[in-house]
Amino acid sequence: MEIQIVTDKLPKEQVLALAQDTFGDMVKVVVDIDKKILAIGGELHADAEAVLLDSGSKQKNVWGANIFPGRPQGEQVEFTSLINIRPKQGNTQTLIQNPAIQQQVAAVITERLAL
Repeated sequence: MEIQIVTDKLPKEQVLALAQDTFGDMVKVVVDIDKKILAIGGELHADAEAVLLDSGSKQKNVWGANIFPGRPQGEQVEFTSLINIRPKQGNTQTLIQNPAIQQQVAAVITERLAL
């Protein structure tokens, strides 16, 4: 599964297709909250993270999440990923613990993905 960087709005049909091609009902995303872009697809958040870092994103701005496009509104995003474990940034769990960062990640997902 190829990882793509999304800089425009990705239609819902494509998000659903990406989910079906990878995990059936879920697709992994990594969001750059500074550049307001995301990388979608792949088996590991770390792979999508590497794609963003290679394209100039900074580690401190990159956060992982899971998208479930078939779920009802409000239940489509899970803010969990191994790449989110960053004790130096105050995040000691796979869950994004800072509500402000969660909101920023959600805003980029809303802007870039039609769910």
